[in-house]
Amino acid sequence: QVQFVESGGGSVQPGGSLRVSCAASGIIFRFYAMGWYRQAPGKQRESVARIGSNGSTNYADSVKGRFTISRDNAKNTVYLQMNSLKPEDTAVYYCNLVPLIDSWGQGIQVTVSS
Repeated sequence: QVQFVESGGGSVQPGGSLRVSCAASGIIFRFYAMGWYRQAPGKQRESVARIGSNGSTNYADSVKGRFTISRDNAKNTVYLQMNSLKPEDTAVYYCNLVPLIDSWGQGIQVTVSS
């Protein structure tokens, strides 16, 4: 059974930085592309960033140049470093495979507010 456990996050003022982490289990992690997704109140879940098994990355236009996705295959963990945060980045952040599967962690709240 594939499981994801997100951690990190929290509250920060606009312009601040946060890092979220996600530990995956139940898969041979290094073989899979991983992604970060987010869901803001009243909105659909959206893809934020992706990282391939070869380390190639892709970002949503809304976060390009501010967010960085990375992975540590030895730790079965994917990270999202978020800089220059904006109020519109406020959401619950989740990790999943790419393409995603119907198995979600609890997510982690990120709040950007002054």
